[in-house]
Amino acid sequence: MEITRNGSNPSVKGSADWFTGAVRIDPLFDANEARRGAAATVTFEPGARTAWHTHPLGQTLIITAGLGWVQREGGPVEQVRPGDVVWFEPNEKHWHGASATNGMSHIAIQENLNGKVVDWLEQVSDDQYKI
Repeated sequence: MEITRNGSNPSVKGSADWFTGAVRIDPLFDANEARRGAAATVTFEPGARTAWHTHPLGQTLIITAGLGWVQREGGPVEQVRPGDVVWFEPNEKHWHGASATNGMSHIAIQENLNGKVVDWLEQVSDDQYKI
């Protein structure tokens, strides 16, 4: 058994290479020899969002606070609220973040495939972000 105490992993600021706006990432757990999965709580200020990206083994988001938006390539922008669970298929191009007027937090869970959990792509434009 392993217990990771709250506050034992420092928060990090979301990189401008992968995010637009103010984003805080609080690591929960990393992949290791016995576990492929990794997770973090990600908090987006209003208007903040990820860049387009994919995950080789997919990604699960559990919305924990606020009002957010998610979109897969070719689909509509969808609103998400606390308690919603979002699954992105392996290699499905997508983005997620806060709405334009409200912050949003989610737990992001993804699995490691040969040392990789994400492929970052281009930024989401302001036109793409609008509902």
